[in-house]
Amino acid sequence: MSRRAAPDRQARAARVDLTGRTVIVSGASPGSLGFATAQALADWGARVVVTTRTATDATVGQLTTAGRTVVGHPLDLTDAASVARFADWFADTQGNALDVLVNNAGVHLDLRSKWTQPRLTPDGYEIHWRTNYLGTMHLTARLLPALVAAGAATGDARIVTVVSKLHVRGRNEFLFKALEPYHSWDAYGLSKLALVHASHQLATREAESGVRAYTLHPGSVFSHIADKGLEESRLLGGLRKVFAPIESRMLLSPEQGAQTTLHCATAAELPSGYYRACAPADPSAEAHDTAVGARLWDETRTWIETLG
Repeated sequence: MSRRAAPDRQARAARVDLTGRTVIVSGASPGSLGFATAQALADWGARVVVTTRTATDATVGQLTTAGRTVVGHPLDLTDAASVARFADWFADTQGNALDVLVNNAGVHLDLRSKWTQPRLTPDGYEIHWRTNYLGTMHLTARLLPALVAAGAATGDARIVTVVSKLHVRGRNEFLFKALEPYHSWDAYGLSKLALVHASHQLATREAESGVRAYTLHPGSVFSHIADKGLEESRLLGGLRKVFAPIESRMLLSPEQGAQTTLHCATAAELPSGYYRACAPADPSAEAHDTAVGARLWDETRTWIETLG
């Protein structure tokens, strides 16, 4: 473990009584950061709604034990219809107020940096941008009325978005044009930079509604996100399984990595902003350009409106 990563391992969120609060955690498949986050929030008394792309019932079954209230519903962030179905299901079955939205779901699909051209979703977007940024913003927009309702009632609704220190690889100029030359790690970082911008815009625009917005770097976590990123290589996937015990010692466990998410979701009177190791941190210089953030916000809202 490097000295730089050690504070992340030591950081702990203080337990908070969440009785009566409703939380959504996206991307909560077993073994993930989202699963550990949902588990802790449910243990602290929250009513937790989890999403996975597949096998949602099995995930809920693993999370539901004595004293936990957990329900789930499928969600594919790359599919606008799936996002709409989830939002409609939540409004119809779970009530009209949401205390905390944890935007945890995301992908990093080319850890070996083998792609020379972007992989596109069926609707024509680069896969990291479409999943991590556009899908997350579509979900947030659909759930924002429920968050505003909770904010009006309690003065404390929150949008917590897991990003990465790799947002430093993003450059503002490529938020509005194709990434050239293409590099999948830069594309991943760009999607996370966009989320930092959007979170700041949310915090500013919703300040009077009782909704706060946070982004965070969870630390370097041993989770299944790397499985997806290495699935095109049997050799590396196999080697990762062999060396998993060593890797798990060097990296944070999902439970350790979830601590900053938990802190942002629950700590009393916590100001909106970017966090790392359960403490305020400074995002990249690119993230400080509020004019870029406002332009990105406007263009994103226009795109969401086209979805109907």
